[in-house]
Amino acid sequence: MTPPSAHHLFHPAHGEAWATTLRSGIDHLSQALERVTGPSTGTPPELAAKLVADVDLDAPLGETGAALEELSRLYLDDAIWFHEPGYAAHLNCPVVIPALLAELFISSVNSSLDTFDQSVGGTFIERHLIDWTAERIGFTPGGPSGADGIFTSGGTQSNLQALHLARGRFARVPAERLRILASADGHFSVQKAARMLGLDDEAVICVPVDDRHRMDPAALDAALTRSVADGLVPMAVVATAGTTDFGAVDPLPRIAELCRDVRTGVTPTWLHVDAAYGGGLLASTRRRHLLDGIERADSVTVDYHKTWFQPVSASAVIVRDTSTLRHVTWHADYLNPKDAEHPNQVDKSLQTTRRFDALKLWLSLRIMGPDLIGDYFDTVIDLASDVHRALVQCPDIEVAAEPSLSTIVFRYRSPGLCIDETSRLNTRIRSALYAGGRSMVAATRINGEAWLKFTLLNPMATAADILAIVDEVRTTGGRLLMGEGAA
Repeated sequence: MTPPSAHHLFHPAHGEAWATTLRSGIDHLSQALERVTGPSTGTPPELAAKLVADVDLDAPLGETGAALEELSRLYLDDAIWFHEPGYAAHLNCPVVIPALLAELFISSVNSSLDTFDQSVGGTFIERHLIDWTAERIGFTPGGPSGADGIFTSGGTQSNLQALHLARGRFARVPAERLRILASADGHFSVQKAARMLGLDDEAVICVPVDDRHRMDPAALDAALTRSVADGLVPMAVVATAGTTDFGAVDPLPRIAELCRDVRTGVTPTWLHVDAAYGGGLLASTRRRHLLDGIERADSVTVDYHKTWFQPVSASAVIVRDTSTLRHVTWHADYLNPKDAEHPNQVDKSLQTTRRFDALKLWLSLRIMGPDLIGDYFDTVIDLASDVHRALVQCPDIEVAAEPSLSTIVFRYRSPGLCIDETSRLNTRIRSALYAGGRSMVAATRINGEAWLKFTLLNPMATAADILAIVDEVRTTGGRLLMGEGAA
């Protein structure tokens, strides 16, 4: 039997083909970037779906150039470009170039970080980054009860793993008695995690927020007291350091005190801090104090692919006490036996096969340093403040709150419009902006009302760039009210 051709496999014998192919990809992407004139082209989903569905995957093109041209038609021509100053929608960041260099090695070498014998030095690079982040949080790594953690696919997985560890602390308590308390403005992954842990929807208690959209400690105190009085067990409190809509940082010191209150039971309530968004403050030279109290958490989520300007995916869950990770540990003789001579990261992870995503942060720190990354985050927080000051001067723009980090919730408001009409109008404005391709904003709802949202994560964007989007919002809103160009 004739063996199949192996010329596509990564191998020293094919080094020239590998380099040539990558160079052609870099050239193709560079040419695509030169054609970009805005964050989107406004392509509707039905057209994007048809372009892909029409491809016959059983009929290969057989040539890199043709495949790249097809890729442009299916993807690049209509991709969303986060580096464009007109993009101000979701928590997506432009990425630093050292991290892209790391991606070359991550994908080409294809290490798996589950066991030492599949990664060797990669195991210790990841561990060193976990220790470094833990120290920035205020934890003490090392030793049998020191801080530890693991890289994950994102904040949702990090939050799930943290709550799984909290569940392990209360393993003898029936699921129907367990409760998780989280800010009413907290991330929806808390509810998803509860379901995946076998808890019902009532298990998550949403704690009201104050006028700055932070978890209200008095309301949390009352909710904890009420839960215990009802015979329930507060398994965990999830505080948020950077809510998705308002960037609010919950009052961490007071929340930590409540979690240690003996009224909640002999076992203290697990405190998890979801710092997926605000975790970039750990690198800030000007605003680290906003995270004061985070060092009192039992676990922390940090998304490097948000405010550390890393490519997706790069997140981590960091725990104060490494022994709590035992709740995700299972030993298999064929992979990570109990008597293994070498350290295995799979002992700490929900995943088995896992990319070497830590290398992206490693090269970024080694080339740029943490201060510059922190300066990037500080820059977009400053930008949000500048834009907010201008927005409150606009007679037809309403702002929901002063920004805490780099998000601004606002809406176009025309005199005489009722709330329902205003909501419908702002929904249409957002659709019209996407279709126009020059700018993109996000949407949210507050008390059932539709609002627009800026999420500013581009350190190269200026106040003039963002205010140009505001002008487009106002112009579009006026045009739609007059019945012209209705979306």
